[in-house]
Amino acid sequence: MSIGNRIFLKRPMPSQELLDGFAGIPAANIADTMGRSCAMDPRIKRMSGAQGIMVGPALTVKARAGDNLFLHQALDLAQPGDIIVVSNDEDRTRSLMGEIMFTYAQYQRKLGGLVLDGPIRDSDALKNMSLPVYATGATPGGPYKEGPGEINVPIACGGISVSPGDIIAADADGVIVIPLKDAADVLQAAKKYYAQDAAKVEAARNGTSDRAWVAKLIQDKHVEVLDRAYWE
Repeated sequence: MSIGNRIFLKRPMPSQELLDGFAGIPAANIADTMGRSCAMDPRIKRMSGAQGIMVGPALTVKARAGDNLFLHQALDLAQPGDIIVVSNDEDRTRSLMGEIMFTYAQYQRKLGGLVLDGPIRDSDALKNMSLPVYATGATPGGPYKEGPGEINVPIACGGISVSPGDIIAADADGVIVIPLKDAADVLQAAKKYYAQDAAKVEAARNGTSDRAWVAKLIQDKHVEVLDRAYWE
C-alpha cells in the first residue's frame, strides 16, 4: 500500500436525519456544547456569496502544499451534499481553486461546500456564487498538479482533526467539526443549548437578564476592586 499516495473510495456516513438536525443550529451554539474546542482557525473564513448554515459530511483531502491534483480527483468522487475538506500544510502562497473548479463543484457535482486550509483565486466571481466556500484568503498564484496526496484519510484543517464522514457545520462565524461517532449526542445537546440561547437573547432584549453571575464570578476569582483612579 502506497501510504501518502492513495485514495479510499469508502467512508462512514452520517444519516440524513442527523444532517437535517444540525441544519438550523448556528455553529457557535454547537461549538459551545463541545467544550468550545472544535472550531477551525478563524483565518478560514467564508469567501463566497453563500448565506445561512452549511452542514454536510466530510470528504477529506490530504494535499501536498500548493498542489490541487487530489482536490480535482475529490471533485470527481464527491456526491451531492458532500463537503470537501482540504489540508494544505498551511501553505498560503498558491491558490487551490478558482472559478472553473467552483463552477464545476456547484453545478455538476452539487457539493454542500468546500473548506480549504489555503487560499483561492477568482474571488470576485466567487462572491456571486451560492456555493459555500471557506478558505484563508486569495492569491493570483496558481497551484501545481503533481501530488502526492490522499483522499478519505484523517487530516488536520485549520488546526482541527477531521476524519472522513465527520459532520462539518459552518456559517458566517466560521467552521466547526463534529466527530461522527459523537454526532447524535452533540445534536441533542445543541438543540437544548440553542433553545436556551434564544431565551437569553430575548431576556437581553426585554431587560430581564440575570447578570448576578458576573459579580459572583469576579468575587470567586479574587479580583481586587479599587474605588480610585489608576494614577492616584
